[in-house]
Amino acid sequence: MTAQHSNMAADSIEFECELPDPPEKVWRALTAPDLLAAWMMPNDIKPEIGSRFAFAKADGQIECEILDAEPERLLRYSWRERPAPGNTADPLTSPLDSPMDSIVTFTLDRTVSGGTHLHIIHDGFARVATPAVAGAGCRLSLNAHNPRQTIAANTPRLVLRAA
Repeated sequence: MTAQHSNMAADSIEFECELPDPPEKVWRALTAPDLLAAWMMPNDIKPEIGSRFAFAKADGQIECEILDAEPERLLRYSWRERPAPGNTADPLTSPLDSPMDSIVTFTLDRTVSGGTHLHIIHDGFARVATPAVAGAGCRLSLNAHNPRQTIAANTPRLVLRAA
């Protein structure tokens, strides 16, 4: 998966990759709570427009709302990250602990071989996370049990486990 620089907002991060798995399997990894939790965080996602869900993390939660959902094709949700009450992290030294309102969009397209072209855009993310991921490559794997998968050390580990 490689970072792309196209006509997107200056505070966006964009990734694209080709996966051998069909869109149905990728969709499940993005929308089934237990499968999404395996590579992301515990959550209560329901992929229906207007539904609210949250990702649970040790120092707070990320509040989300489904903005668009077309099964096996498109998933877009708001991402409202707030530090836990009492968390006084310095946003200059810990930018990911500061409040962040953004939009995450996953677009899935079936490839000629029956796999999936996955396109991810996280709008409003780069302004707080650029130092961690700038210019880095990333791989997304649906085979989390395969220890030979290579993932760039300086990027978020995105591992999907889908049934």
